[in-house]
Amino acid sequence: MSASNGPAPACGCACDGQLSEEELSAHLGDIIDEYRDKPGGLIPALQTTQALFGYLPQAAIGRIAAGFGKPLSEVAGIVTFYSFFALHPRGKHVIRVCLGTACYVRGGQQVLDDFKKKLAIDVGETTPDRQFSLEVGRCFGACGMAPVVMVNQTVYQRVKPARVGELVNQIVSGTAAAEEEQVNG
Repeated sequence: MSASNGPAPACGCACDGQLSEEELSAHLGDIIDEYRDKPGGLIPALQTTQALFGYLPQAAIGRIAAGFGKPLSEVAGIVTFYSFFALHPRGKHVIRVCLGTACYVRGGQQVLDDFKKKLAIDVGETTPDRQFSLEVGRCFGACGMAPVVMVNQTVYQRVKPARVGELVNQIVSGTAAAEEEQVNG
């Protein structure tokens, strides 16, 4: 793989392929060196690595474990315990449907089912164009406004299943014109 001459992505991640594997590897080494000797440095190292890659690839987890002198199982356990870590690339728009008690009772499962149909993906998956990822949440602290959906950091309250298609279209229309052309329906 050849190195890119373009600038690093604004988000700091490699999701748009601007950094070569060699550059990513060098950055990962720098991250390990920066956090290895700091108390509690493992989680910040994982967070910084996820920001770089857009997720935590297995190879990066292995390298971090070795760099910190920890068993791979321990580091993998931390990554799978915390919901903010991702083992697979996430989409540009992460949709989380709350299935806490209030949201579930008020139709959260149907909202989730409609997102699955509209996006043609299941929970934990990302659309092939990497625009959307679908996840489940357990409580966003807005039970009185159930059912609740969070898209990235924006909370949508009282979401009805019939509104799912409209919501997806609104999200898409807020993206760059070049990305709008890639949307299928």
